[in-house]
Amino acid sequence: MKPREGRAICGPNSFLRHPLLWQKVLLSMGGAELTTEEVLKMDIPWETYMSTKLITGTHLQLLRRYDKKSESQRAALLDDDGPAYVGVFINILRDISKEETVEYVLALIDEMLTANPKRARLFHDKSLSNEDTYQPFLSYGVQDFYFYPILINDISGQIWLQEGNWFIQEKSCKILTLIVSARPKGQHGLVSNGESSHSKSKISAIDAVLEGLLDWLCLQLKAPSHPNRSVPLAVNCLATLLRERFVRVSFVQADGVKLLIPLISPASTQQSIQFVLWVSNITLNDKHDETANNILLQLLYETCLCVWLLSYYDVAIDYLATTRVMPRLVDVVKGSTKEKVVRVIVLTLRNLLPKAACGAQMIDLGLPQIVQSLKAQAWSDEDLLEALNQLEDGLKEHVKTLSSFDKYKQEVLLGHLDWYPMHKDPGFWRENITNFEENDFQILRVLITILDTSSDPTALAVACYDLSQFIQYHPAGRIIVSDLKAKDRVMKLMNHENADVTKNALLCIQRLFLGAKYASFLQS
Repeated sequence: MKPREGRAICGPNSFLRHPLLWQKVLLSMGGAELTTEEVLKMDIPWETYMSTKLITGTHLQLLRRYDKKSESQRAALLDDDGPAYVGVFINILRDISKEETVEYVLALIDEMLTANPKRARLFHDKSLSNEDTYQPFLSYGVQDFYFYPILINDISGQIWLQEGNWFIQEKSCKILTLIVSARPKGQHGLVSNGESSHSKSKISAIDAVLEGLLDWLCLQLKAPSHPNRSVPLAVNCLATLLRERFVRVSFVQADGVKLLIPLISPASTQQSIQFVLWVSNITLNDKHDETANNILLQLLYETCLCVWLLSYYDVAIDYLATTRVMPRLVDVVKGSTKEKVVRVIVLTLRNLLPKAACGAQMIDLGLPQIVQSLKAQAWSDEDLLEALNQLEDGLKEHVKTLSSFDKYKQEVLLGHLDWYPMHKDPGFWRENITNFEENDFQILRVLITILDTSSDPTALAVACYDLSQFIQYHPAGRIIVSDLKAKDRVMKLMNHENADVTKNALLCIQRLFLGAKYASFLQS
């Protein structure tokens, strides 16, 4: 990505030339974090801003009524004339770049929305139809990111060191998420600020905002810009945004699903303990262990909530079926005592069950027995009890209908090949040989990939054997396997140190070159 003209981009070499920037980054990572309460204790010179025409007299009057007032007084003002106050906040963020003022206004908005998230609808009032209510938060929060990025405000040229001012970055992201999620939905599209649903330019702008926001959230999961708050923030925002189908589609297209899966892990595992330390920067003997556990629990819950929302999108389900998400979900649900975590996982599993590959994996993981154990516990949530009953009934029906090929397909897709009876059962191959043609010979392609990537001798031997079985039982087996470039991969394994791998690689090559009939004769 090339930086825009006029923007100062800060990379590793830039910090060598500007040691003060490097010092600020180090201090910001190790120092105390700003809180909304601390920021709101500051005094902002509103009168000075009016005298310099950065705000109007009307703005000043509204600020005097609102600023430093009690929560009940502010609530009453917002109930009476909320859009007017939102308009003032938007104008200040757009026209004033002084860091303390930006922090202060973001804190006011954050406080307003925390008290009542429904107030995000105020940003879409018809009286604000000429205001771009998204751009101020994009400018200060999630617009351009590079290595240790610097963002220059478009109006004043003020440099914002994003790593150095996490407060602005975090509040902008949270507020933007709520505002975007609160926009009105029209019959023919997504609309904003009271405009007609036929306004194509506005719809395009919203799409661009969502795309930029999702890209930034994915970036925080890949390479956090804050050492302990980026990941919880990103997951929290995604748990709100993924309620929309449009966002689910975009998130899957951005390859974001795989970034969530490593976060699903029981709190009792060593990996989770290390993650608690990373999230909270504390030691296990510290008096704040309970706080760390609460952070991890909430992160786990919101990650599972994201997966549940994705389970309403078929493409996401297809992707999840090929990952390790199922063992992780089952591992968490069988050991968790937190009702909200158990509920969201059970609801997710219920949604995934109709997918044949997912259902087979649930049964292999012993989920029917786990569900029975969960039902024996004293849950107060009626929705959870109903979901457990539905999941139990669904698993029973799935056991009745689960074919041997479904089990085989799941085994191959997960790469967990072993000498189960079906591999050497002639009846299995005769009955299911045409099923291997599904999805452009997906199963064959995965078997060939296993030959390249697996270090497990059993998996390699089984993969070679299965390829030889396909050659034997499919009328065009030799041609298909040759076209998929399997020959060279199998031949390399003929010199493998494991005798079983060598034996089955040889069988596969014999059938590939000689045909099934002659190869079987040689084997006999």
